[in-house]
Amino acid sequence: MKEQVIEVKNYISKSNLPSTDFVINPYIGCPHKCMYCYASFMKRFTNHLEAWGDFVDVKICGKPLNTRNLCGKNLVIGSVTDPYNIYEKKYEITRNILHQLVATPVSVDIITKSDLVARDMDILSKLHKVKVVLSINSFDDSFRFDVEPYAPSIKRRIQTLRTLYNSGIPTVLFMSPIFPEITDFKRIIEETKDFVCEYWFENLNLRSAYKQRVLDYVYKKYPDLMFLYQDIFVFNNNSYWLFLREKIEQYCREESLNYSVFFHYGRVSG
Repeated sequence: MKEQVIEVKNYISKSNLPSTDFVINPYIGCPHKCMYCYASFMKRFTNHLEAWGDFVDVKICGKPLNTRNLCGKNLVIGSVTDPYNIYEKKYEITRNILHQLVATPVSVDIITKSDLVARDMDILSKLHKVKVVLSINSFDDSFRFDVEPYAPSIKRRIQTLRTLYNSGIPTVLFMSPIFPEITDFKRIIEETKDFVCEYWFENLNLRSAYKQRVLDYVYKKYPDLMFLYQDIFVFNNNSYWLFLREKIEQYCREESLNYSVFFHYGRVSG
């Protein structure tokens, strides 16, 4: 794992994400090494020779955050990295950024797979408005180990959601990415709804270099799903996603859940 510290002029970037004004990514790269990671496109801008998942650049900024433009805005921390990856324990970049946001009336969404986020509950509780978003797409930890080999276990993520919720910090379970016929969205909701404030849903979107890697894995590990995955990801048939969206929305309405659906081919609902 290549680790290096780099100096940056600013942590804050304008966002192209829906309903988000700005993003902060305290690191470049991510050691979770998720098989499906869409953020691998970042390698085009980094000049790294290492594979995505084999390097982390730790961003150091020598000046305070300019929070003036953040007032009344939406900010996502962790759009193309995990702000609580294992190196955060050593460098505390994310913790320092959160300290600087305490006095700013900004809405903050923190997206992570890590239980390390619970370390910062003392700061999270002081923020003007915050949601902690934990990504979970299966309760099968062997599947998790296959596709997210260096990310924290599902058990640790579930416990983190419970701990945050019990401490009064709003929680979001981000079901992402949904693997067709592998992710059981109803089971995940049923076993977590007592300590989750909101659910987000995002479908598996395969492109570029990692597409064939994911398909090869599914064909080998779940051969009965091969034709379905070919239909969706080779022949670009969206009918499965349209059907699943309807099922998710109907279920969430029936259960009176707060939810948003982020499917790559169409609208956002919730």
